[in-house]
Amino acid sequence: MCGVVGIFNPSEAVDPETLRRATLRLAHRGPDGQRQWISSDGRAGLGHARLSIIDLTTGDQPLVNEDGRLHTVVNGELYGYEEQRRELEAAGHHLNTKSDSEIVLHYYEDLGPRCLERLRGEFAIILWDDAAHRVFAARDRFGIKPLYYAEYNGTLYLASEVKALLAAGVPACWDGASVYDALLFGPSPRRSLFGGIGQIPPGHYLIADACGITLQRYWDFDYPVEPAPARSDEAWAEEFRGALEEAIRLRLRADVPVGCYLSGGIDSCAILALAARHHPAPIRAFTLSFDRPEYDECATAACMAARAGALFQPIPVRQEEIADRAADAIAQAETFLANAHGVAKFLLSRAVHDAGYKVVLTGEGSDEILGGYMHFRQDLHPQPAAGEAANAAFDGAGPALAYVRDRLGFVPAWMRISAVQNNRLRNLLTEDFRRQFQPRDADWLDEMDVAGQLAGREPLNQSLYLWAKTRLPNYLLAVLGDRMEMAHSVEGRVPFLDHHVVEAARRQPPAQKIRGPVHKFVLRQAMRDFVTDEVFRRPKQAFLSPPVLLERDHRLGQFVEDTVNGGTLKELPFFDTKKVRAFIKEVHDGGDTARAANDTAMLTVMSACVLQERYKLAA
Repeated sequence: MCGVVGIFNPSEAVDPETLRRATLRLAHRGPDGQRQWISSDGRAGLGHARLSIIDLTTGDQPLVNEDGRLHTVVNGELYGYEEQRRELEAAGHHLNTKSDSEIVLHYYEDLGPRCLERLRGEFAIILWDDAAHRVFAARDRFGIKPLYYAEYNGTLYLASEVKALLAAGVPACWDGASVYDALLFGPSPRRSLFGGIGQIPPGHYLIADACGITLQRYWDFDYPVEPAPARSDEAWAEEFRGALEEAIRLRLRADVPVGCYLSGGIDSCAILALAARHHPAPIRAFTLSFDRPEYDECATAACMAARAGALFQPIPVRQEEIADRAADAIAQAETFLANAHGVAKFLLSRAVHDAGYKVVLTGEGSDEILGGYMHFRQDLHPQPAAGEAANAAFDGAGPALAYVRDRLGFVPAWMRISAVQNNRLRNLLTEDFRRQFQPRDADWLDEMDVAGQLAGREPLNQSLYLWAKTRLPNYLLAVLGDRMEMAHSVEGRVPFLDHHVVEAARRQPPAQKIRGPVHKFVLRQAMRDFVTDEVFRRPKQAFLSPPVLLERDHRLGQFVEDTVNGGTLKELPFFDTKKVRAFIKEVHDGGDTARAANDTAMLTVMSACVLQERYKLAA
């Protein structure tokens, strides 16, 4: 696991200092060494910040193939690579390292972009093909690993994080359309909050040469159009458990200690239970402990750890610590926070690093493939949405909801909920900004294959698909995954997003995902004999940090208030300072209920202020 950088200019030489500066900006992702390489003609450069996990002695990058034609840097882990190395060697390839990443070079030699079909895991790849004089870059199927790019002054820049692109000289400015979208349903899968900086979407690769840049999809969910075959609950559960257990077993492979993140939910408990069956010694389980008992899951997690024979390690997190590190976590996330849970994960990863661990297994992705969130139940049998677009409660979101309804025939519940929850935020925008982007269709829907991937599918699967293309990579895997983990050089591995596990889940009928009041039905059936009875029966509880309290004597609330009342707020080109300050007073006057209800709005405004302050963004 690491950070990667790529620079390509078809007509001018890459500046070594620019490449070095961008690579060094990712040192938190790879503290074990930063290396750079520039092609013989000077037109392409690769940078790598290494976190040593597999092949600690010979796995330095960039990697090069036998004839020196291909060079690559890879961020991530590729599973089952040992057998693939033997396969490549039998086909005549010579491998120079024992690294999992080296298989990328040789599969690309043989297959070109189709090499991605052979890769299993989470990855972001930048490869220079000297013979073709082109860059090949790719992101894993679900966007577990980030990969951003920008074109500026005739040069293509790629990097694991936006901050590295800014360090390379890409201008720092806001993307107004993305900001507005983020306050509606979430940012586009192809853009970021930063102007001129895009993302390679999950399941896509990029090719760049003297003719320009193209993006191409190589994988998608492909939910079935026809009904699933009739099978017993036991058969569905056995198939799913088999796929998940294999994914977990593969993810225990490392040349450093591996631990687990553990909450009181079925997802992380399932991972711990199955990991314990394949780990040679008791595995260490790290659990966040909050100082507000209604948010603390330590007791449930401790019982599960005992059941699995794991070493239980609670990590206490106080609101004061969240206040102290909130700005750092936001700057690392490079997006808006909707809850302080991202800061809590930042602190959890710091504690894991301090305990001497570089690798943890985590439970993200289960809710996205098995319908774990409560709003997905409404999508089993969606109600007609004809009146929604005209409903005043949706404010500026009405036209966007109508657009979604016209394209899909219904509006996924999470979009309706987002429209209501984000009304307050949109009302804090300046009038000029609102007029510029409102009304605004959900145009990111046009970036997706509606005809090929959504039409004719079950409404639940359509909703799962759209959530997995937007909220999963752009928020959950960033704010609760990669960014917070890699801030402290910790690699998070996500067995539920192994593509074999996802493909097993997509074949299942909706009743295996949600049955009556039970969410993730097939997972609960699969793990009935492996988890505690409490975990088996416990309903979904979203991972949330206690709400930000705006009382004067509360350190976190005071930090938020000080941030949004500071001079930085006036520099933002989209929030109206007077409206925000009036909003703060209204929340104060409304008491605890108002504070809790407006937690997301306050944290979003604060996040924008922190990003503005840290990155000095132009309008």
